[in-house]
Parts: sequence; C-alpha cells; structure tokens
Amino acid sequence: MSTDATSESAAATGSGSAGGPELEIRQKALQEELRELVDVVGPGPLVDLLLERAFQLHATDVHLDPMENGLRVRLRVDGMLHDVLELPARVTAQVISRLKILGGMDITERRLAQDGHISQAVLKHHRDIRVGGGPTIHGERIVLRLMPDDASLTNLEELGFESAQLALVKKMADIPYGVLLAVGPVGSGKSTTMYSCLSLRNRPTESVVTIEDPVERRITGVNQIQVDPRIDFTFVKALRGVLRQDPDVMMIGEIRDPETAHIGVRAGLTGVTVLSTLHASDSLAAVDVFHEFGVPPTFIVDAIKCVVAQRLIRVICKSCREEYAVDQVAREALNLTEQEAAAATLARGKGCDACFQTGYFGRTGVFEVLRLFPELRSAVLKQNSKDELRKIVNDSGLMTLDQAGRAKVLRGETTVEELLRLQTAFAI
Repeated sequence: MSTDATSESAAATGSGSAGGPELEIRQKALQEELRELVDVVGPGPLVDLLLERAFQLHATDVHLDPMENGLRVRLRVDGMLHDVLELPARVTAQVISRLKILGGMDITERRLAQDGHISQAVLKHHRDIRVGGGPTIHGERIVLRLMPDDASLTNLEELGFESAQLALVKKMADIPYGVLLAVGPVGSGKSTTMYSCLSLRNRPTESVVTIEDPVERRITGVNQIQVDPRIDFTFVKALRGVLRQDPDVMMIGEIRDPETAHIGVRAGLTGVTVLSTLHASDSLAAVDVFHEFGVPPTFIVDAIKCVVAQRLIRVICKSCREEYAVDQVAREALNLTEQEAAAATLARGKGCDACFQTGYFGRTGVFEVLRLFPELRSAVLKQNSKDELRKIVNDSGLMTLDQAGRAKVLRGETTVEELLRLQTAFAI
C-alpha cells in the first residue's frame, strides 16, 4: 500500500476476473441511470447512488471537476479515469455542498482547500472515504478517495509476486527486528503490501501497533493509531510514545521526514520489526532517500533488511481476452530471439462493456525485492555510487521491475503495451 495507499490506497491488486453481478454494471447504464435521476431527485439520493455504484465498480477515486457549464464526474478504475456524467450547472452547487456536509467540511468556505472524511457510519458501508476539495476558476472541485474494504485484506500470495520473491518477502516479514520497506510512487500499492505483511505478524503472542494518517483498514487484534497534525499529534510524537509501550511489530504508514526515518531505523535496531512505506523509484533509491534524511550508512545497512519496490500493472480482461502471435514490436519490447518469439503466444483484450472498452480488468503488482546481502552492505558503507550499487545488485541475479513485468506479459497476464507504459515510467 497515504494518498498512496490508497493510493495507495486503493485496492492494490485485482484478480482480473470479470464475473459476478457487481461487475455487470456497465458504463452506459450508469450514465443513463444518473442522468435520469438528475431531473427527479435531489442531490442526496444522486450522491448516494454515485458512491454506491463507484464501490460496485471497484473505483478507487471519484473526481468532480467544475466546468464553465456544469460538473464533470469521473471514476478512476484500474488506475485510469473514465467519464460517467456531466451534471448541469443548476445542480452543481447542491452536489458539492452535499459532499462537503457528508465530509464534515465547511460549506461556507469556498476560497481555500479543505480536507474531509466520510465515515462508515454515514455510508452504512464498511468503507471510509477521504474527501479533498478546493477552488478552481470555475468553482469548487471535489475528489473522493474510496478507502479499501476492511474485510478485503489481501494475502501476499494474491499481490502478484513471483514465487522466489514471495518466499523472500514472507521470510523477511517474519524477522525478529529490523526494517522492511515498500517503495514506489503514489498509487503503486505500497500500503496494501505492508498490510499483507502485517497480517502475517498479527498473532496473539505479539504486540502489533500501527501509526497511520489516515487509518486505511481496521484490523482486529492490531492497535491502530491515527495521527492528527491539527493537535500536533504527529508521526514523530506517536512513534516516541509507541516505543515506550513494548511493541514487537510496528507499522509506520509512511516515512516522510528525517526525524521519522531516524526513529524508525533506531527502533529496527533495538528489537522492533518496523514495516513502512517510502516514496522512491526503486529499491536502491530507498537507500539514497535515507542518505538524504541524514541516516548514517552504518544504521542503514544494519537496520534495513529488505526493500520491496513495486508498481501496479493492468490485467487483461477475461471476458474479451484473445491470443495472438508475437509481432515485431512485441519481440523488440520483450527482447526475444526468433526461436523464443516463434514459441511464445501473447494475449490482449479486445474491449467490452465489462472493462469500459479498455481490454483490461483489475490490476496486479510488479515487484523488485532486494535483500541487503553482505557485498551490497559493504558497498553502501563505502558510499559507492548508485551505478556501482546497481551493478552489484544486477550481478546478484535480482529480478528487476522490468523483468517481473516481462514475465507477466509472457504468461499472458498483461500486455506488451502495459509493459511499455511501465518502462516509460521507470525511465522518468
């Protein structure tokens, strides 16, 4: 699995299946349903139906963007935004006000950015919604982040790890002390990975604590703490308090600043298993971030046991899946020999109602799992360049993000186009 988390937050992975009654809801049917309601019901029922349908479609976000003549409504499904409706200007203010009231925001304040929260109790669902709003030249904009279902905690086996990666992550999640990190950009599923690791340590024999902003999933048996900067209850203050409460396992929602990094590393060195997320492009970049935070190299190599870099990649829709022979573009993208290309069969989605005509349904993870082995530890201590560290890592046989994506294409789980999209992101 943070915005991240939800990003990030958001559900990190999907099975890729396109069955079940919930998934039979079609984009056009939703558009027609909402258009019909605009003229016959108030903003309350309209907003309630929009949220209900967004949950059913497994959307992670709802965007309500003001335009000159109304309000544009879009859902983010599998990482991509899809238009579902344009509300007329006469109902725009009412819809925005309804969402601000639900989120506990000040409806009279239209000049400043605001944050809000729609709780499970309000929705009568086992889901929370984070609300962000602010002014634009055409009026107020609202973005809703639909938090994961508490009951849908994903097992590590379902996230998309390759078999050797999965075995290593399970082993490292069970370490008696040290730091295990999930790194990647916003919305890459870092929080979901850490929650899955946390579930492995949620035992009656261990004291498990999380420090989050916000608490994304409620887990029975885990002491979950919500930080609140408005009353100066920060990650740092929560961390210091928790360390005096005899924890065995501690999950920090995100390492955002030097002080949190220093305390987290010290906790990992003094007998606590620390799980956390970090914004970094790949596993080695995480080491650079800790250098920038001023953590001494000795502490880095002694405390950090494993770094999981990750991205999310879309899965081919099973309802419109078709196979095809490897063409020249695919051969070059996958770096296949003529013999390998002749033996391989790739897959893609043609596009259907079940997948918004995209050819994809659901997402899975692409991972790079780095354990700090002795030679790498020595190079970090010597503060070798990143290029030198990368050579050491590559020579060790590490499966990179690119290689993991390639393996999924060759198994027919995703497409060459998705791999190329990810490769472009790696290069940035």
